[in-house]
Amino acid sequence: MADAKRIEGKLYSSQLREIVKTHVARLKSDHGITPGLAVVLVGADPASEVYVRNKGIATREAGMNSLEFRMPDTASEEEVLAKVRELNADDAVHGVLVQFPVPDQISQQRVIDTIDPSKDVDGLHPLNAGRLSSGLPGLVSCTPLGCLIMVRAAVEGGLSGKHAVVVGRSNLVGKPVAQLLLNENCTVTIAHSRTTNLPEIVGQADILIAAVGRPKMIEGSWIKPGAVVIDVGINRVPAPERGEGKMRLVGDVDYEGALSRASAITPVPGGVGLMTVACLIRNTVVAACMQNGLAVPDDL
Repeated sequence: MADAKRIEGKLYSSQLREIVKTHVARLKSDHGITPGLAVVLVGADPASEVYVRNKGIATREAGMNSLEFRMPDTASEEEVLAKVRELNADDAVHGVLVQFPVPDQISQQRVIDTIDPSKDVDGLHPLNAGRLSSGLPGLVSCTPLGCLIMVRAAVEGGLSGKHAVVVGRSNLVGKPVAQLLLNENCTVTIAHSRTTNLPEIVGQADILIAAVGRPKMIEGSWIKPGAVVIDVGINRVPAPERGEGKMRLVGDVDYEGALSRASAITPVPGGVGLMTVACLIRNTVVAACMQNGLAVPDDL
């Protein structure tokens, strides 16, 4: 079997960002609405700094308003929640995102619960999660949505009837991506790090979503020949070949081992991560439409 096709996040994220840009221009010209995304960063985690910067760039490139609020790592939970409530009440803000992780003194769940569900562009509020599991329209978590877009593009003949295996059960990725695939009429199995017969289950997957957070945990030999593999994992491992103390990124799947078995696979980096940012600005436009009683465009 020929090596798997790379599912390039850059290609699909660029396409989605161009669609978003077009709809932002129409909202401005036809309705006088400029979608606005507010991001709150508590502390100075280096990875979070990069994510926030990339989100700001993508937001501005789409013609949207980008607002960033930085708070010290000593900020109290009530101070963060007060900022969220302030943004909830601001009509110029259509999407609110608090960058996680937050410092230990702040409850991540309380932050999520405080965000107005109509502005919850991360799709994590229990109301949005419940709407997704009920098959109702709402704001969908960005990374799972990005996975679905790439799966749709990579699977020939449509998704209906395919067996999808999701390795990982988090509220952020595993559970919502499983629900999205169910909504596409896939047969879905959710596995995780404690699944006893994981190689056997992975080997049944027409579509494999790896989101367990363990570097190269899924071996290439487990992959069903011809499967489509979406690797959500972003794991930092030592890279002594690059110099002392250097690190590199790897996924949850042994990429090299999977190349000769999968029909298509996302690289790490360069795969799902780029789609996450594109889906965030997509969700902000969707939220702006919904908040103003406008139909959500079919191509979003």
